Amino acid sequence: MIQTLAVIGVGLIGGSLALALKEKGVVAKIIGVGRSETNLKLAQSLGIVDEWTTSLVDAVQDADVVILAVPMGAYAEIFAEIAPVLKEGAIVSDAGSTKQHALKAAQKHLPKSVHFVAAHPLAGTEKSGADAAFKTLYQGHLCIITPTEETNAQALLVIEKMWQNAGAQIMRMAAAEHDALLAAVSHLPHLAAFALVNAVQEQKTDTFNPFAFAAGGFRDFTRIASSSPIMWRDIALANSEALVSQIDRFQDELQVLKQALIAGDANKLEQSFSSAKTARDAWLISHGKGE
Repeated sequence: MIQTLAVIGVGLIGGSLALALKEKGVVAKIIGVGRSETNLKLAQSLGIVDEWTTSLVDAVQDADVVILAVPMGAYAEIFAEIAPVLKEGAIVSDAGSTKQHALKAAQKHLPKSVHFVAAHPLAGTEKSGADAAFKTLYQGHLCIITPTEETNAQALLVIEKMWQNAGAQIMRMAAAEHDALLAAVSHLPHLAAFALVNAVQEQKTDTFNPFAFAAGGFRDFTRIASSSPIMWRDIALANSEALVSQIDRFQDELQVLKQALIAGDANKLEQSFSSAKTARDAWLISHGKGE
């Protein structure tokens, strides 16, 4: 049972966690904090938080557990502001998409009297704000925890149990491994979606509008391009080294397709397409996913 939970950033991620924990009855009080009073008032009206404030200090000073559900670029500033008022033994965690960045920021700014546990639930939508939150977001999804040798064992168990109560399945992993994997299967797809929409947008003129002919395939591929630009800006910068490596690999694959088109190489195109289809179909079957 968590007595007081402070959620910094009451949107899809933080709000859904709060709703799931309330549903499970494993938290006594949830305090929401953010910059938008409108969003915080909405969160309270929706039963996501019990109290709200725009003051980080007021929100965390009595909290047993503090969760950051904000863009990665805000971590350092938030950690520095809350560090002096966190009570001894408090547990600070996050839900961010890059873990080496989170660990470095925590190590630099948080006092030794509190415990930081880096976490990343692999769930989400392109929506944002308190009204996007729903209690089943994490059901059946992985939550990766990236402990270090300095991670407090009891704090680690508290955070793992919290995410389990939210419906997630726990996996422990080294932060560097996490960042490399997520660069491939999450961060690169978002950049590819953003790039594709921009490439099409740049062709638009007064007399030529390619979006007028876009259908289901374009909609499905580019859905994640509707995600928060600020959040994904920070994720990309925080994991830039691994992401640049993945962009290189993606460009290599595009170059193969380009050369096959130039050469009129039907066999090469079919081979490439078949390889991708086989790999994706196997992934869907292994994870019990339907189309």
